[in-house]
Amino acid sequence: MTTRVYLARHGATELSAEDRFAGAVDVLLSDAGREQARRLGDRLAREPLAAVYASPMKRTIETAQLASSAHACGVTGVDGLREIAHGRWEGKLRQDVEQEFPQEYARYEGDPFSFAPLGGETGLQVIARALPALLEIVERHADERILIVSHKATIRLLLSSLLGFDARKYRDRLDQSPAALNVLDFKNVANARLTLFNDTSHYTGDIPALPGPRLSKVWDEKK
Repeated sequence: MTTRVYLARHGATELSAEDRFAGAVDVLLSDAGREQARRLGDRLAREPLAAVYASPMKRTIETAQLASSAHACGVTGVDGLREIAHGRWEGKLRQDVEQEFPQEYARYEGDPFSFAPLGGETGLQVIARALPALLEIVERHADERILIVSHKATIRLLLSSLLGFDARKYRDRLDQSPAALNVLDFKNVANARLTLFNDTSHYTGDIPALPGPRLSKVWDEKK
């Protein structure tokens, strides 16, 4: 028997259609995001969830509530699971950030793991708070099934750390769609395996969509 973690990203938000930095902005789910979360809830309805945890942001708490509506667990907020903070870039369009802070943005594009904009967090800092939070939850629920709802960057950084990927390239090499489901099995806190990644079939059909061009700037370039 193993501990199974259903690790989901929150649903689409009111800013999802805009290419903005909104890690620490407490934006609400859009109507589409709520529907995505409800579909995730339908998918998880028969799973014997023992507990539900989420980042304390409004978009993650609401997603967790909708995705666990068939269970009488309640949602526990965990600050360590919140999204990466972008400091003075928060709420700004990416193209505006690139024009206003060109040197800072270039450093971030090259290495978002060890560099952060003024007032923001590095990927390393996110792992330093999110990984202990995740492993503490796993220890607390040995041999149980739990739902955790977090954010795009935080989930990608967690997966990079748990699976031994080079986290310096997490923005280029891993994607997380709105309300995507990942499944992690833990034999113990030192041994995890990824059994499902970025799956959105609960609201898109049987075949998940391919990543769009906004994974990172690397994938926006035409050449």
